[in-house]
Amino acid sequence: MELGGKAAHIVFEDADLDAAVEAVVGGFVFNTGQFCMAGTRLLAHRSCYETMLTGVAEAAARVPVGDPLDPKTMVGPLTGRRHLENVEQYIALDEGRVVTGGRRIDRNGGYFYAPTVIADVSNDARVVQEEVFGPVLTVQPFDTEDEVVAMANGTRYGLAAGLHTRDVARAHRVAARLRSGIVWVNSWAVLDSALPFGGYKQSGYGREHGPEAMDGYLQTKSVFVPLDG
Repeated sequence: MELGGKAAHIVFEDADLDAAVEAVVGGFVFNTGQFCMAGTRLLAHRSCYETMLTGVAEAAARVPVGDPLDPKTMVGPLTGRRHLENVEQYIALDEGRVVTGGRRIDRNGGYFYAPTVIADVSNDARVVQEEVFGPVLTVQPFDTEDEVVAMANGTRYGLAAGLHTRDVARAHRVAARLRSGIVWVNSWAVLDSALPFGGYKQSGYGREHGPEAMDGYLQTKSVFVPLDG
């Protein structure tokens, strides 16, 4: 059972920042943010925080919004009026600084919302903690590895996470500490049917794909034999 997520996308100071910007933007606008594995929380090391914030905001503002049947479109409409209003309610909470977006887009009567980047948010803000399920990204700085692991794990969800670094040892060390069913390194949303997929915490339980998916179809028998007879 898979029950949604609030994925953290971590960028360390040694990362390829251009590649990280591309992955972060793609990670939160894919399918108009209506994606269980959307990377909706960017956690950037303080030394590259402003660079990442500027980069993702500028890139998000250039994302093609329009007809979902047009191959050039990256962001289409949300599923309906009620959902559009729900996304707007999160922005109306005024829990941070809207750097780009934060508004409806009037296009052929559709339920379009501009890709939105929000900075200066705390980790306990609702827009950080709850699944908005729209094209909304929060951006937060961090200073240490321990701090960012705590921030990334600091929601009730644990479906997906990602990190960008050139340090392979750090990548494995941090990935092992993240309470997430899947962790991408220097990438996002790369899937393979041979790999198990599922969540931690309120992101669900059990796994599909991979050999682990067979567990739900097996029957296990326990046989007890007393040693005294």
